[in-house]
Amino acid sequence: MISGLRALTSRGRSFLASGVAALLCAFVLGEHDLLRIAVLVIMLPLLAALVVARTRYRLSCARRLDPARVQVGNDSTVTLRLENVTRLPTGLLLIEDTVPYAVGARPRFVLDRVEPRGIREIDYKVRSDLRGRFPIGPLSVRIADPFGLVELTRAFNATDTLMVIPEVVRLPPVRLSGEWTGGGDSRTATAAAAGEDDIGPREYRQGDDLRRVHWRSTARYGELMVRREEQQWQSRGALLLDTRRHAHRGEGPRSSFEVAVSAAASIGTHLAHDGLGLRLVTDQGQLTDSAAGHSLVDALAVVRHSTARSLESGVAALRQGGGDGLIVAVLGDLDPEEARALARLRHGGITGVAVMLDVATWQAVPSHHGRDDAAGQAAERSRAVLADAGWRIVRLPAGRSLAAVWQDAGGQSGRYAGAQETVEETITAGDAA
Repeated sequence: MISGLRALTSRGRSFLASGVAALLCAFVLGEHDLLRIAVLVIMLPLLAALVVARTRYRLSCARRLDPARVQVGNDSTVTLRLENVTRLPTGLLLIEDTVPYAVGARPRFVLDRVEPRGIREIDYKVRSDLRGRFPIGPLSVRIADPFGLVELTRAFNATDTLMVIPEVVRLPPVRLSGEWTGGGDSRTATAAAAGEDDIGPREYRQGDDLRRVHWRSTARYGELMVRREEQQWQSRGALLLDTRRHAHRGEGPRSSFEVAVSAAASIGTHLAHDGLGLRLVTDQGQLTDSAAGHSLVDALAVVRHSTARSLESGVAALRQGGGDGLIVAVLGDLDPEEARALARLRHGGITGVAVMLDVATWQAVPSHHGRDDAAGQAAERSRAVLADAGWRIVRLPAGRSLAAVWQDAGGQSGRYAGAQETVEETITAGDAA
């Protein structure tokens, strides 16, 4: 009863206060009719509180997200399945699910009555223009009387997670040569030179397909033997993402940082489809090491700006990794000294691709003309340093899709002509002065 009184709504409290006031007036004025009305007005919220407090509903709730993993700007449908597991019908139910403000307003629904063992399904959509991992839930249920005098709130504990990943752009096929490392049970060339019965068998392991049993070897060794499956040697690579705050420009979903994250996700997914095992590295060190595109994209979904001032930790992580036949770097504002440290990573059979965002084109308010020229010349020198070291340069300005410039990743490495001319002109002008 006490919990019911605490659950009185503003309307219920107003009824109770009005009834008490009418009751006092009835005693003062000696009006018997007013007394009857006062008792009725007082009893109405009290009876409603008693009924709601003593009602014992047993509800079960399940939530489904379809899909639970979406790209930024896409919708996901949340389905709530509410079941009345008792033999009593419910009264008026007010349903409210808890969602972060980034994915939309809190959805609210009204269920008039749920019969015994009845089931209700409710759908609503969520959408976010921001990357991240967002909790959905818990669900709260408010039980109300038909007059709206009492509301009692109960909440479930279960929550689900909506993963909002960066935008993934489909890239055109580009041939990226690299060193092949890793492997299967044996080299393909060895299998090709031998007959099926001559492929070296191995002992049976838990989970092996019984169709691979090599019966001749099983009879020879007296234990179950299986044929070795031939697997292509797996190419490995590294993906470096520049997350330094000072290296990017702009705000919101179309900032250079968000474009860089989307570019990294697109490249990672594209290369994973080609069977490339990638590890994700940022300026703070290594984040993931997986051949699957999903874990890399999921890591990019929650990556944030860093306060680092240099790429030193990222370059060190790339240098310590070893075995990378391909290095793809998605870079923001880069000075020539950082470019030289990065350039030294490309040697031997390693292919280096630098996706360099032209961050000056994200500048909302142009700075002093002299500063713009100095920043542009520094960026050109950085591109020249990488190109001279054999890196392939992919320049990505604001408003341009990565798919439109990705073909440059397959071009012949060599000097970056535009940057070289700029450097030479700068030096000549300085000498002339």
